[in-house]
Amino acid sequence: MAWSGEVAGAERPYGSPMTTQISDSPKADTRAMWALGDYHRFATEMVWGFGPELVNACGVETGQRVLDVATGSGNVAIRAAEAGAEVVACDLTPENFEAGRREAGARGVQLAWVEADAESLPFGDAEFDVVTSSAGAIFAPDHQRVADELLRVCRAGGTIGMINFTPEGLAASFFGLFAGYAPAPPPGALSPVMWGSEEHVRELFGGRLASLEMTRKSYVERSPGGPGAYCDFFNSTFGPVVALRAALADRPDRLAALDRDFLEFATSANRAQPGQPAEYEYEYLLVVARKPG
Repeated sequence: MAWSGEVAGAERPYGSPMTTQISDSPKADTRAMWALGDYHRFATEMVWGFGPELVNACGVETGQRVLDVATGSGNVAIRAAEAGAEVVACDLTPENFEAGRREAGARGVQLAWVEADAESLPFGDAEFDVVTSSAGAIFAPDHQRVADELLRVCRAGGTIGMINFTPEGLAASFFGLFAGYAPAPPPGALSPVMWGSEEHVRELFGGRLASLEMTRKSYVERSPGGPGAYCDFFNSTFGPVVALRAALADRPDRLAALDRDFLEFATSANRAQPGQPAEYEYEYLLVVARKPG
């Protein structure tokens, strides 16, 4: 199911098409979707290393004011606070903030938590020295609005840092698997993995940057219990998967087909040797952009 060329299937984002229709508001449905499962457990077990990496890449330090967009439970935000910055963590789904507050408290740091839409941030122009987003803002359907907002709230001479899944990496196959069972996304919505295309990032930010560094890297997700346990973990912790399975509950044939396809994906994508914990290597693009001073 891997995408190729100009990001085949790019009109199918992962966020919105996996949302069970709960209301007439796509934003409300997206918020409800990401509140399901146990996002903090997912983040700490699978992508927690993104936080310190992005903080280090952006050079976050004491005295800076930092905004982390689509923070989840504070992966990047908490690490920025540990580096001495004054931090605002914002997300469309505030239900995940309580876990973030507990994590921050356990680490001895404080930060502000604000409900916010990445496409319309409730902050003034040039408020922050550093603006970050780790595999978060990419799920908003309007990429240009997100890029414009990240730039708007970042001060002159400031830094914007992102970690984005790539269209050539395993995440595209993962998202494509679930998109095949989900409703069609809203017209014009873009795939989150397009944010992992260097050309797409350049187009979004245009000529508004002093510098733009992009580096392709990878990380590994591990499942000690093997491919089946990997599927079970996402089925219980990852909100979009939980939502999609709930939406298919009255269609047992489709749900069973999804389960078979997911297990097939997890089995075929496992790069570990037999008898070892399952391993899944995901490629991402580390983006560090500097605004003109």
